[in-house]
Amino acid sequence: MSTVPGDLHYTKDHEWLKAAADGTALVGITDYAQQSLGDIVYVELPKPGTKFAAGATFGVVESVKAASDLYMPVEAEVLEANSTLESMPELVNQVPYAGGWMLKVRLADPAAVSKLLDAEAYQKLT
Repeated sequence: MSTVPGDLHYTKDHEWLKAAADGTALVGITDYAQQSLGDIVYVELPKPGTKFAAGATFGVVESVKAASDLYMPVEAEVLEANSTLESMPELVNQVPYAGGWMLKVRLADPAAVSKLLDAEAYQKLT
């Protein structure tokens, strides 16, 4: 059974978002997603300053089984990509909600986070 922290928001595409009070957020993929993918061997992430609409593809994660697109949970601008994943993509498998985060973003509209799934709704989905 996969872990679903209660303090995060989720998408139906298996991304998570952790919003901060300052209008920024961390984004990654869920424990369910990394388990489904298998051993992750490569993560492609965008450069800081790139803006994305909600639902837009922001990168790719490759595992020994398949490649999968990554989708932006809400409209946002990339502030930082987790450069550690370039040399250690396995962190997404090991700690998807901690060291395996993918992006730090500035939210275009912090209120949009409320449209995402809460932990209970995400658990029902999976």
